[in-house]
Amino acid sequence: MIKFCSKCIMPNSRPRIQFNKKQVCNACSNSEKKSKINWQNRKKEFSFLVDKIKEFSKKNSLEYDCIVPWSGGKDSSSIALKLKLDYGLNPLLVTFSPLIMNVVGQDNRIELQKIGFDNIFISPNQKVARLLARRFFIERGNPKVAWDAGVNSSPMRVAIQYKIPYIFYAEHGESEYGGLVLNEESLKKRDLREVIEHQIGDYPENWISKEIEKKDLYNYIYPSDKEINQLGVTAYYYSYFFKWSMLENYNYVKEKMPSFKENITGRTKGTFTDFDSLDDKIDCLYYYMQFIKFGFGRATRDSCRMIQNNQMTREKAIQLARRYDNEFPIDNFKEVLDYLSLKDDQFEEIVDKHRNNEIWKQHKNRWELNFKI
Repeated sequence: MIKFCSKCIMPNSRPRIQFNKKQVCNACSNSEKKSKINWQNRKKEFSFLVDKIKEFSKKNSLEYDCIVPWSGGKDSSSIALKLKLDYGLNPLLVTFSPLIMNVVGQDNRIELQKIGFDNIFISPNQKVARLLARRFFIERGNPKVAWDAGVNSSPMRVAIQYKIPYIFYAEHGESEYGGLVLNEESLKKRDLREVIEHQIGDYPENWISKEIEKKDLYNYIYPSDKEINQLGVTAYYYSYFFKWSMLENYNYVKEKMPSFKENITGRTKGTFTDFDSLDDKIDCLYYYMQFIKFGFGRATRDSCRMIQNNQMTREKAIQLARRYDNEFPIDNFKEVLDYLSLKDDQFEEIVDKHRNNEIWKQHKNRWELNFKI
């Protein structure tokens, strides 16, 4: 039976989400806990870490102080800007290429670099990237599984190559949005087991096939423990030190970089925002498949995050979710189909295969949800 959080509107169909006796999801419970955190103490802790980083860089004559995994979007750009402008660090930005790049993402990356950043842009073998995207769209209803692996492994590989032991990721998704926290330390430092289990769901070494050899998967395979431990690479979550808010991140970037571009068509399909997840043309399909598999879409995702930061009421969120969650990702759809080497009828068959029978029912040759927000 589908139930909804009594504070936000996230359903219990979200993977790994948990509700308490008051029917409050763990994302909202964690949000309440954040209100009790002494953020000034966390800020001091971060300042001590920055001093440690600067001392290490000076001692080892490093060109860069740390690494920021960077898409060019508001969240990673806000971290890069704060590290540079507020704390005097010189971060190296590492980008794992979107599956299908768009103009907005490219322009925003260029504009941030103009402020004074170096960027390593990793573009993997496109034949392999497309094969993996197609495979995982068919198997899991998620074309970005391999991309998730690349986003996680590439900054670590660059850190080892450049001998930079400090990495700053954005938010800890499992605690921020409702999931399974493996241990308290993982709120602060990135845990490889958590990444594999919750983001990728598999080891890329298992993706070898007739068409793909192990050497083709280099950019997706995490470095060995030996390589990581020799340098002592530690990946931190910025959200541990500073309260996380996608809206505030956007406002900050827009203030520091007025040239930051939003969705050129206005509102992004499937939601009410125009400033989130803009760098990949396949993202709208990714979030649409979330709606197909779990019964909640991008508007629910965005509104819940804003409810938890007291930026939206639950009533408004319900209106927005009812209006936009089921919106088909028509923008760039033909290009996405071409990227996945699929025809329209094949696409529809794959989508229907991933519909959960507990969530969907057929009525007069149409699919309808079994519930309403």
